[in-house]
Amino acid sequence: MTEPAIRIEGLSKQYQLGADAGVTNLRDRITSGISGALKRTSNWLGGDRLAPAGVDLFWALKDVSFDVPAGQVLGIIGGNGAGKSTLLKILSRITPPTEGRAVIRGHVASLLEVGTGFHPDLTGRENVRLNGAILGMSRADVDRRFDSIVEFAEIGRFIDTPVKRYSSGMYVRLAFAVAAHLEPEILIVDEVLAVGDARFQKKCLGKLDQVAGTGRTVLFVSHNMTAVQRLCTCAVVLEEGHVAFHGTPREAVARYLSGSGASRYVARARTGQAQVLQAELVDAHGDPVDRVVITDPVTIAMRVFVPAHATGTRLGIGLLNADGLPILTSNLDDLDMRLTAGPTELEARVVLPPNSLLAGDYHVVTCLWNEATIVDLQEPAFAFATNAGTSVLYQRDADRKGVLHVDCHWQLIEVPMPVSTSAS
Repeated sequence: MTEPAIRIEGLSKQYQLGADAGVTNLRDRITSGISGALKRTSNWLGGDRLAPAGVDLFWALKDVSFDVPAGQVLGIIGGNGAGKSTLLKILSRITPPTEGRAVIRGHVASLLEVGTGFHPDLTGRENVRLNGAILGMSRADVDRRFDSIVEFAEIGRFIDTPVKRYSSGMYVRLAFAVAAHLEPEILIVDEVLAVGDARFQKKCLGKLDQVAGTGRTVLFVSHNMTAVQRLCTCAVVLEEGHVAFHGTPREAVARYLSGSGASRYVARARTGQAQVLQAELVDAHGDPVDRVVITDPVTIAMRVFVPAHATGTRLGIGLLNADGLPILTSNLDDLDMRLTAGPTELEARVVLPPNSLLAGDYHVVTCLWNEATIVDLQEPAFAFATNAGTSVLYQRDADRKGVLHVDCHWQLIEVPMPVSTSAS
C-alpha cells in the first residue's frame, strides 16, 4: 500500500497569551531566552512542553488528523481563526506543534504570505536560486526553469534588483512563480493570491491547475469557493482548530457555508485599512432581517471605513448559492462611483430588484480593493434566505429549478400547416 504524501496525527498547537508579560528585567529576559531556545529544540524532537497551570492558553489547533495521498489537491477552508494558517506553518516547518506529529514525504515548497522565504537584501535572481537550493534542486535545474519563472512573474526589468525594493505585487508574483515552477513534490499555497490584480490571480489559478495535472500534491487554502471546487480533489473544513468535515470539495463547501450562516457580519476589530465594518440584509424600513419574500427587493446594507491614504478604493458584493456557486456580482464601478478618501465612514446599500432570485439560501460576499490589491474580502460575510410567498412562479411548480428569476420574453407564432396532396 502506497504511503500518503502527508500524514497528520493528533496535531495540536497551543499558544500562551501574553507570554512575555512577566519578563521585566535583564536577568529574566536572558533566562527566558535560554529556556526558549531549549524549548524550541525539544519542540522538534517531541512537541512543545505545555504551559504551566494558570496561564491563559489558546488552542489554535486541537487533535487534527487526516492523510493526504500523493497526487491529491487538498482544499483547506474555514473562517478567520479556524486554524488554517497555523496548520500550514506546522507543515512548512515554520512553527512546531505542541502535540501530535506531521509526517511529510517529499520536498515542500510553501507560499504562505508575502515575504516568506525571500531574503530582502538579495536580488530576485539570487532569491530564485536560493529557493531552488533550499528545495534540493541543482543549479542546472534552476537555470533551466529560470526564464519561465521570470516571464511568469512579469518582472524581467527588475530581476537584478533587491527584492526589498519590490512592491507587494511584484514580491508575490515572483514568490508564486518560484514555488510553482521549481516542481516540488508538495506545494503549499495560502491565501496569498489575494495580493495582486484579478488578471494575475486568474493566471495563478491556471498555473495551479497545471501543477495539479502533473500529479504533484497540493495543499490549497482559499476563501474562493469556486477555486476550491475547481482545483481540489478533496477538502477539509476547519472550525475553531478542529476538523469539522473531510470529503469532496462540493460537500465541504456546502458544510462550510452552512456553518458560516450568520445573518449579519460585524468586523472583529478595526484594522486601520479600508474595511467593511458591518454588512446585513435590511427590509424596506432599514431594519435587519434574515429572509425576504422573492417579490420584494433584496437590500444589502454596509458600513465601510475608508482611511486617508485609501484613494481609488472600490466596493463590491457577490452572491453565492447554497453550493458556493457565484451567481452574480455588482460593484460601484457599474455606476462609475468611487469611495471618498477619508478618514471617513460611509453607508452603502445595494438593491436587487424584486423577482430576481428564486426561493433558497444565499451567501453574501463583500470585497474592498484598489487597482492592484484586495484590501478586505469576506467570503462569505453573511447568509440569508428567500421565500416564495405569493409569487405566481410557485403556484403550479413548488420546486422551481435554477438560481435566478429572469423575465423572459416568450412568443407563440402559429405556423401554417402544409397543404396535403393526394396521390393521383
